[in-house]
Parts: sequence; structure tokens; C-alpha cells
Amino acid sequence: MSATYTSGVENTTADPMVGRLLDGRYQIRSRIARGGMATVYLATDLRLERRVAVKVMHGHLADDAAFRERFIREARSAARLAHPNVVAVFDQGEDSEMAYLVMEYLPGITLRELLQEHRVLTTEQTLDIIEAVLGGLSAAHRAGIVHRDLKPENVLLADDGRIKIGDFGLARAVSANTATGAALLGTIAYLSPELVTRGIADARSDIYAVGIMMYEMLTGEQPYKGEQPVQIAYQHANSTVPPPSARNPRVPAELDEIVQWATARSPEDRPADARALLDQVLDAHASLATALPGTGADTGQRTQVLPGVGTGIGRRLETGETTVLSPGPITAETTVLGGRRAQTAAAARISPNTEALAVRSRRRKGRGWWLLALVLTVALAGGATGWWFGIGPGAQAQVPDGLAGLDPDLAASTITEAGFAVGSRVPQNSVEIDAGLVIGTDPAGGTMQRKGTTIDIIVSSGPAMVTSPSALIGKPYDPADPALAEFVLPDAPTKQFDPAAPGGTLLGMWVTQDVTLPDGTVLVAAGTSIADVAELPQRTPLTVVVSAGPLPTVAAGTAPDVARQQLEAAGLTVSGDAVHQFSDTVLKDLVIGFQPTTSPVHVGDAVQLIVSDGPELFPVPDVKDETVAKATADLENAGFQVPDTGLSDSAKERWKVGATDPKAGEMLPKGSWVTLENLHI
Repeated sequence: MSATYTSGVENTTADPMVGRLLDGRYQIRSRIARGGMATVYLATDLRLERRVAVKVMHGHLADDAAFRERFIREARSAARLAHPNVVAVFDQGEDSEMAYLVMEYLPGITLRELLQEHRVLTTEQTLDIIEAVLGGLSAAHRAGIVHRDLKPENVLLADDGRIKIGDFGLARAVSANTATGAALLGTIAYLSPELVTRGIADARSDIYAVGIMMYEMLTGEQPYKGEQPVQIAYQHANSTVPPPSARNPRVPAELDEIVQWATARSPEDRPADARALLDQVLDAHASLATALPGTGADTGQRTQVLPGVGTGIGRRLETGETTVLSPGPITAETTVLGGRRAQTAAAARISPNTEALAVRSRRRKGRGWWLLALVLTVALAGGATGWWFGIGPGAQAQVPDGLAGLDPDLAASTITEAGFAVGSRVPQNSVEIDAGLVIGTDPAGGTMQRKGTTIDIIVSSGPAMVTSPSALIGKPYDPADPALAEFVLPDAPTKQFDPAAPGGTLLGMWVTQDVTLPDGTVLVAAGTSIADVAELPQRTPLTVVVSAGPLPTVAAGTAPDVARQQLEAAGLTVSGDAVHQFSDTVLKDLVIGFQPTTSPVHVGDAVQLIVSDGPELFPVPDVKDETVAKATADLENAGFQVPDTGLSDSAKERWKVGATDPKAGEMLPKGSWVTLENLHI
């Protein structure tokens, strides 16, 4: 959440909070960012007429007493800190069951954004920023507060020259010293070993996080990496952070010692609190002043130190186009001359911690000379042995590497040229290497072997043939079934409506693409059903079709909108163009049913609604002046019914029709009654 205090405004057109007046005082202007616990907005304090950052707790967490208590604890913890290097909290309250807190707004960037742009910072930049962080952290520790979530995202570099620590959402009193429960809070890359193993933190846990940040600033990367958080946590708990100079040789030994002191695995071996570490950092900064800035102890970038602005608590450090603010007041003990830090008599005092670390550094350098002498002695003593194994009969050579995918004859000549004998060609199945080409060697390529050693060439015989999983058709589909382990399956199967198979039943599998031999011969063609083959090569891609059950039904007479919702809920897409039909049983504009546009029908396919136009209408024939017999026949042939006139058959041949009811030309559904009127001779 720290970036919320400095980042630019997000697209907030859909955020209902924008424009709202919170608690009758804070006018929400725009959303800055959103985190896991709360959303931060840029707002105007109408009472004091100033811009502020308002942190509003997510609504779905408001009913959770633990989250609400943690949110309020952040406000109280930060409000207790009045320090130039800590983001100030102005207010806290609730509005319509929304918990919020009001903080100062700091336009600028975070340390994370600075690292993303420059990756490695100079020694001077690192010390300046760390001094500011430790200054704010010292105030927190002095007030009995542990931050518990220090990371570059929570270090704010404001445009006006200030450096501040933000987001005390995980803060706890130092005396609490309790476990976090089932889950560890904080960012795993900066968690101390005791937080990882026991879930317990004190001021020394913050010191560990500062050491990890310092390592990252000096080297451009974190000391521990892993694909899963648990892998990183394991390294924190069981490994020792290496010195930054192992990754960046330009890092001075004094900073190596500080980083390793701050990141000691045992809390007892670290500084007791931020004040102790800050004293050491200031001493180291003073002792390195003659080498900074420039090319001696930093990364080679030119650093210019200028007087600070804004709060007057630091200096502005400029590197290229990016401005970084350095911490710490410029006191009588430290002056800035010509871009270099010059020590006065007071700054020349060396603390006991500095002296102890200096002794450790000298001892390490002394051990280096003894090790060098030992290596030289061993090298001279083993000269004869080296000749024997280097160029003599016992010489070793590296087995050629990178032979995978080559023709076996070419691989054999490469092995011979390297001084080895070529042995057998060992066949082995391979999915990655085409049949007939080299997979590797035995002994493996890249290993050292005595010259003349026999090297076997491992040749691919292509993918192994495995049994077709056709026995699974008609059974519930389970991608974890062992019979499917050797095949490449889609992330999600195709679902097809089938009236005869319950949902989830495997309807069939088909080969997705041609399976070919190295010479281009098609072994299995795309579209082949697994039911038609007994064996398939390993890793054959398959198309999987699973039953979605029978097609949904739509009752005749349903409104079109309701029918559309029913069909879409079943996974179908309703086409915008409906089919219209006449119906004697369904009222006009209601749904008669629907018809698929594909066969078979899959989930996601389009269907068309069949909408009633009501009954079909036909015109009443004009039978005027026709005999009753002929008029009756014409009307019945047209689909209408004619009431009996009561005339005899002979009279019907003589009497004529004067009119009909309904009149000729009127539109009526078939089967309607038409009466003959005005009968005359």
C-alpha cells in the first residue's frame, strides 16, 4: 500500500467513492491505488484546505473484527510517531460503516520504483536513503513500535526532498512480541528468520529487513530467490546472507560488515534497534567520506550532493534525470564541500561498533594473505603432479557438450577429436529429440574424463508408444487418470451437449495434430479418434470432448428475454436474429422454442430463438353471386368453415349468395367460420 502515497492517479471512472464527501469533511478526488486491505484516494480536506491521502478499508473486510482492529492499530501506531521520516497520520474515523484514516499526501516515487529504473544504487545513495529509513525507524522503536513490513515499496521519496516510511498496517507494540497465527504477515523477501520459523518479531526483525533492502540497493537484486514463497522463506531460515561485494565488487568492506551484521540469522547477533544500526551507518558514512562520491567505493556513477529543500532534514541527491532525497540533518558534525562529505573533529569519533567491525575486516584480509600463501605452496609442490595430469599420460579432458540433436556420425567425430574413443550407440526413447539424432553421451557431456576413455553415444529412437486411453470413453472424465499421464491434454475440455450422456462423461478424444516420423511420414493423422488406434506416441496432443448433458429446454410461450437468460445460463450464446413462425398455439411475440446453429452443439455455440408471429391469416374469398353449393366449396377449400344453410342439395345448386360474414377480403385464421348471407334465386 506504500505506493499509494506517491503514485499517480489511476483510472477511476467506475469507482463510486470518487466525488463522495467523506464524514462531511474529506472530498474524494481520485483513486491513487488499491491494495489487499484498503484503497487509497487523493482527497481535499475542506476544513483545512489541503490535499490529503485517505485510506478506506475494503467493504468486505469491514465486518472482520481482526482486520478492523489491525486497520485502527495502523492509525494509532503511526499517529504516535512525530518524525520527519515517517508518514504523518492526521485523522481516523468511520463513515457509513467504512473505516478510514487520513494521511499526508506525498507526490513522488517509492524506493521500489527507483530500483526498477536504476537497479543498482551508488554507495552514497544507499547510505543516504538508509540513514533516513533508520531515522524514522529509530523513532518508531523508541516509541515501542515494530513496523514488521519494511520493504522498498514502503520507502517514499517525495518530490520536495523528503524520505519517509509509510504503511504501519502491520505495526505491533514491541512488548507484544506475539505470533501472527496461521499465516505470516509481511513480504516474504524481507522477513527475518524468527518471523519465518516462529512468527515472532521485535525491533531486530525490522533491522533484518533494512539489511535485506541495503543488500538489494547495493547489488540490484535480493539475496534469496525461488519460484515459490516457501523456497525463499526456507533460505531466510537456514542460510546466511552473503556479503554484497560477492555480487558487486565495488561495495566497500565496511558496508559488507553492516549488511551481514544487520542480517545475522540469530536476533542476538544483530543491532538491538534502529538507533544502534544508524550510529554504525553514520560512522561508516563518515569513514568513507574521502572515497565518496566518485569511482572509489560506489558504482561508478557521479553523485552530486546539494542542500536539501522542503523540510530541511536532508540533502537532495541527483543521479542523471532521477532525484533521490538523502536522509539525516546536516549538523555541525558533518558538512558538504564540493560534492563530498567532510568530517569535522566531532564526526571523526569512531564508535565501539565501528572499531569492532574494522577489526573483523582486518582479520578477514589477513586470512586472505595466509590463504594465498598456502595456495602458492600447494601449487609449487604439485607442479610435477600437474604436469602428469595436465599434459602427461594422466591428462584429462572435457567430454564434448552440446551434441544433442546432431547426427551420430558428426557427434562421433567430435568425440574423437577431443581425444576420446567412441563406444556403442545406445538407443533411448525421447520426446524432445527426433528419432535417429543424438540425445547425449555416457559419460555426460561437460564432465572431465581421462583421455582415451570410451564414450557411448545415446541416440533417440523417438517417443515411446503407449496404450491408447480409449477404455476411458463413456466414463467420467478425470485428467489426473494415470492412463492420460503420457499425453498432452488441453487446459479445459470441449463440452458438448448430449442427451444420452450425463454431464462430465468423456464422449471422445481425437489427435489434435499430425504425428509424423522424421522423414515426414504421417504416423497418426490429425482428427483420428483414439478409439481407432491401439497405441500412440508419448506426448501426443489430444482434443478432449466431455458431455455437458442434454440441451436445456425452453417452454413454449416464454418471453424472449427470459428464454435468453435460461439458454445463456446453460452455456449457450443466443443469436441476435430470431426466427419467426406462425403458431396457432403460441401467442404473438412469445417463444415457440429454439434451434441450434451447429451440430453437434457445444457449450458456447450459438442458437436462435423461434418467436411466434401468432396464427397465420388468410383472406375470405369473394363468393358473391355464386351458388350456395359452389360458394361453400370455395370457402372450405380456402380453409374456412361454412354453417349449413338448411337448403336441399337441389336448392343449393339454384340459390345464389349475396354476401358473406365476415366480408370478402377480411383476414382470418384457417378454420374460422364464414356465414353465407342474402341468399336469393
